[in-house]
Amino acid sequence: MSKINVKTCEQFSNEGKTPEILFWIGCSGSFDDRAKKITKAFIKILNHAKIDFAVLGKDESCTGDPAKRAGNEFLFQMQALSNIKVLNTYNIKKIVTTCPHCFNIIKNEYPELGGEYEIYHHTEFINNLINEGRFKIQGGSFQGKKITYHDPCYLGRANNIYNAPRNLIKKLDADLSELKRCKSNSLCCGAGGAQMFKEAEKGNKEVSVERAEEIIKNKSKIVATSCPFCNTMLNDGIMKSKPESEIEVLDISELLVKKNNL
Repeated sequence: MSKINVKTCEQFSNEGKTPEILFWIGCSGSFDDRAKKITKAFIKILNHAKIDFAVLGKDESCTGDPAKRAGNEFLFQMQALSNIKVLNTYNIKKIVTTCPHCFNIIKNEYPELGGEYEIYHHTEFINNLINEGRFKIQGGSFQGKKITYHDPCYLGRANNIYNAPRNLIKKLDADLSELKRCKSNSLCCGAGGAQMFKEAEKGNKEVSVERAEEIIKNKSKIVATSCPFCNTMLNDGIMKSKPESEIEVLDISELLVKKNNL
């Protein structure tokens, strides 16, 4: 098993250096116990590929996305401007994140506030590492296994990123089985627009349950995700729909770590 090595931007700064990449972890990846496993899996990949990266650590704050989606523009701008100041202090140019919500808002809404960065979702970044020969996928633990993929709204419809996650799943030697509603026609997991923090309106089926029912009908034993919020919502939906189900919900980075035995 690979040792997890992480340095902060502050440590780089004290050495008079700037990291090649800033890994923006996000609130979910920092505080949610399940999402922390996704964070650790991606860090293992970064270490294995010998990427010179850093995290903000105590200097990282929420991007302001939940406030923005809930309609609190003032709070969003306060959060964003504070983050931009921190990022510019450390002279950050490139950012990678495992969260499509963070990815979307930093890419599309920070620039108008003065925060312009080259930002990647982790599936894009890993795909680039493979194309550059800096990361190789090896092993055979998923050969012939049926895996389905859930498209996150802020990665797919919002930013038109559909191929990178699927390319990585195919490199696992797995059988990619698409859901009926996928890509631009995909169904939300139920977390978008700050909906994760509230219950469904009375009399309405929870979106996570409806999506879980589609997944169960697909009969895949593994659901690949590329968003920590989707991971949580789909796990909850499957547990409510079919508590005895053996379906695993795993981030693509976790699948790659298993494949390479990192």
